[in-house]
Amino acid sequence: MIKLDLNFWFNQGQSIPLIKLCQKWWNNIELGLRWPLTQLDPMTCTVGVLNMIAWQRDIDRFATEPLWLYRARVKYAHVNARDAGSIIGIKNIFLRLGIGYVEVEERVDGKDWDVIVLRLTDSQLGQNAELLTILIKQYGRTCRRYEFETINSVVVELATIEFDNSWSFDVASF
Repeated sequence: MIKLDLNFWFNQGQSIPLIKLCQKWWNNIELGLRWPLTQLDPMTCTVGVLNMIAWQRDIDRFATEPLWLYRARVKYAHVNARDAGSIIGIKNIFLRLGIGYVEVEERVDGKDWDVIVLRLTDSQLGQNAELLTILIKQYGRTCRRYEFETINSVVVELATIEFDNSWSFDVASF
C-alpha cells in the first residue's frame, strides 16, 4: 500500500480529502498490477486460471473432487511426478494430498513379483476411493499391479494378575 506524504503545509485543510482520494486510486492501480502475480499460485488463483494450469500439468478434475484437493493436486503436480518412482515418494504423495499414512510393500512373499501392496485404513479407502485410483493411474509404476489392503487397529487390554501357587510334599511311611 502506498502512503502519500506531502509537505507539512499541504497536510491540512482541503488537501486531506484529495490525499485520501489519491491513495484509494493508487491502491486500486496497485491491486490491478498485482493481480497477475496472484494468478500464478494454484492455491489462490481463479478457477478458470486453475483449469489452465491443471491442463498444463496434466491434471484432470474428477466429478466429486473438492476444490481444495484439486488445487493441491495442481500445486504439487511436478513434485508428485518426481517422487512417484520410490516407496518414500508414494508415501509423500499420499501425505501431501491429505490421504494420510500408507504402508507400501514390494515383492511380497506368496504374491507375484510385480504386485505392490498398499496398506491403508478402511476410512482412507472409503473416503478417497476415486482419488486413489487416479493417483495409481497417474503416478504408479508401469508394468506393476497394485493391491489395496486394509489396516484395522484393535485395542487390546491385558490384565496381569499375580498367581502364587503354594504346594507341599508329604511322605507317609508304614
